[in-house]
Amino acid sequence: MNKLIIATRASNLALWQAYHIRDRIEKEFPNIKVELNEITSKGDKILDKPLALVGGKGHFTKELEDEMLAGNAHMAVHSLKDVPTYIPDGLELIAITTRQDQSDVFLSHKYKSLDELPVGSVVGTTSLRRRMQLLKIRPDLKIKDLRGNVNTRLRKLKEGQYDAIILAYIGLYRLDLLKDIPFTQKLPLEMMIPPMGQASLGIEIVSSNDKVREIAQFLNDEDSFLLTKLERDFIAKIGAGCSAPVAVNATINGATIKIESMIGYPDGTHILHKSLNSPRDDSSNLGEELASLMIKDGALDILKNAEKIAFKDEMPQRL
Repeated sequence: MNKLIIATRASNLALWQAYHIRDRIEKEFPNIKVELNEITSKGDKILDKPLALVGGKGHFTKELEDEMLAGNAHMAVHSLKDVPTYIPDGLELIAITTRQDQSDVFLSHKYKSLDELPVGSVVGTTSLRRRMQLLKIRPDLKIKDLRGNVNTRLRKLKEGQYDAIILAYIGLYRLDLLKDIPFTQKLPLEMMIPPMGQASLGIEIVSSNDKVREIAQFLNDEDSFLLTKLERDFIAKIGAGCSAPVAVNATINGATIKIESMIGYPDGTHILHKSLNSPRDDSSNLGEELASLMIKDGALDILKNAEKIAFKDEMPQRL
C-alpha cells in the first residue's frame, strides 16, 4: 500500500485535524502518501436549525462513512464527540488520539467572565448540555441558539448578536483564534462537564483492510481509548440522543477511574448528577454501571421529558 485516503469534513477545524493525522502517518510510514477526500457534510450545510431537529450529530459523520463504504476512502478522522455510538457494518472506530484539554470556554467582547455577565445577558450556544449547565448556574441568562462554523460564531459575537458565547476550548486553540477575543475564561470541568469524547479524535477505518488497521493503531492512545469507551458505553446504555441534555466525562488518576454524568432539562432544572469510581483493572463496565444507576434514579423519565421540551416554540430566545 503506497497511498491512503482520509475522508474529512471540509471545515477549517476538521481540515486541521485531518492534516495533523496525515502528517503523523507520513512521518511514521514514509512510504505512504496520504490524500484528503474533503466532504461538506449535511450538518455543515444546514445552519438555520438546531442539530437535534435535523437528525443530530450523525450528520457530521454519515457522508464520510458513505465514502469509506463506497471505496473512496480508507479512513475518516472525526471529532470524537460527533461520532454516534452506532458504527455501520464494515467500519470500525479503531483508534482514539490522546485526549487534550476538554474545557469549554467563555468568550466575550464586553465582559471578563461568566460571573460578570449582567442579569438577562444573551449567551450563545446550541448545545443542550451547555444550556442545561449554564441555566443551572445562572437561571437569569437568556440562551440563544448559535450555529455555523467557528469563524461564523466568532463573527456573530463580534457583531454584538450575543453578550457572550460558549465554545469548546480545543477547537479555538488548534486554530489559534483565542488571541482575537478580548475576554476569555476557561470553564473548569466541575462547572461545565464535557460531552462524550470531547478533545479526542476518532479514527474510523474500513474493517477489512489490515494495513489501514496497522496504521490507525499507531495513532491510538490507550488511556484515551479506555476513557472515551466508558463515556460511549454510558451514552449507548442510557439511550441519550442529540436532543437530550447529557454531560459525561471519565478521568483517570493513577490507578483509579472516575466517570461522572449530569442530565436534566434544558432549562437547568430536574438535574440528576452522579459519579462512580473504580480501579482501572476493574473498570470495563463502569460506563454501563453509571447508566444503570441513573436509570434506576429516574434518568429515562428526565430524558423523555427533556426531549419533549428541548425545542418547543415557547422556549425563550430560540432562533
